[in-house]
Amino acid sequence: MSAPHDAVSSAVSPALSLEALTQLLEKVFLRHGTSALVARTLAANCAGAERDGAHSHGVFRIPGYVSTLKSGWVNGQAVPLVEDVASGFVRVDAGNGFAQPALAAARPLLVEKARNAGIAVLAIRNSHHFAALWPDVEPFAEEGLVALSVVNSMTCVVPHGADRPLFGTNPIAFAAPRAGGAPIVFDLATSAIAHGDVQIAARKGERLPPGMGVDGLGQPTCDPKAILEGGALLPFGGHKGSALSMMVELLAAALTGGHFSFEFDWSNHPGARTPWTGQLLIVIDPSKAAGQDFAARSQELVRQMHGVGLKRLPGDRRHLQRTRSMAEGIVLDEQTLAQLRELAAD
Repeated sequence: MSAPHDAVSSAVSPALSLEALTQLLEKVFLRHGTSALVARTLAANCAGAERDGAHSHGVFRIPGYVSTLKSGWVNGQAVPLVEDVASGFVRVDAGNGFAQPALAAARPLLVEKARNAGIAVLAIRNSHHFAALWPDVEPFAEEGLVALSVVNSMTCVVPHGADRPLFGTNPIAFAAPRAGGAPIVFDLATSAIAHGDVQIAARKGERLPPGMGVDGLGQPTCDPKAILEGGALLPFGGHKGSALSMMVELLAAALTGGHFSFEFDWSNHPGARTPWTGQLLIVIDPSKAAGQDFAARSQELVRQMHGVGLKRLPGDRRHLQRTRSMAEGIVLDEQTLAQLRELAAD
């Protein structure tokens, strides 16, 4: 899911610890109008993505966050309203704020309900999600729970068989515990490529593989700039990815009370970059299931996958990079680090 780091300069800064990078990013968010809680939550999210090599959702996103906050499109001071509506259902109104603080506010109640009922749903509405989705679900698996999340985004994907964009990139993330190893975690866009990876390719002057998107005339193109400037992405797998993207719209927007990808208008907020939509999470306590220990069964599946020749599981590269970053630090190019420090002091 991640792209090579967008290093516009070959010079690199001294490696930063995760704590140092998080603190720097927290200063950026505070300087541009968020509350302390929102700043801590978003900074930890972006720094964690950078630590794990998910560069398209790491510090690459910071200018987009800043421009969005400056535009007045999102409320960086929003206080989420958590609603306990049923034995297995939690609702959160994010207050036109970011989705991650809304998830953090509802998390204790969500986990309690999942433990008690075996399954619980969290519906977040009136929210902005501008980050990778796997950090939202991985912590549940680390507690022995299974988690699935979907979020829709801004219109930029042409449904299969259509001639104009309607859906967002609409990612799906899943996490499950396994015995003797890191959780099984994946995060995939239902578009052929993540929007952030297209942006990085455009900045680096790289071409994309065929089948990723179309230009402003609806013609296939490998030029990322043509996709970003009036064009659109395609769903992965043709009608299959398109159907999944439609499902995400229904679960993340229709079911939560959030906006569909096509229902918000940011034209009066120059610089706004974050989609104003919704997010759904489903959390399951596998200890309520019959049969063997779920984590042990997960490990057995992994063993069998390796036995048939699979070399790398989803998330393996991310965990390897995490281990490396924690030992050696997080490396940024000098220009990026200087930009972050300037934004923190701006």
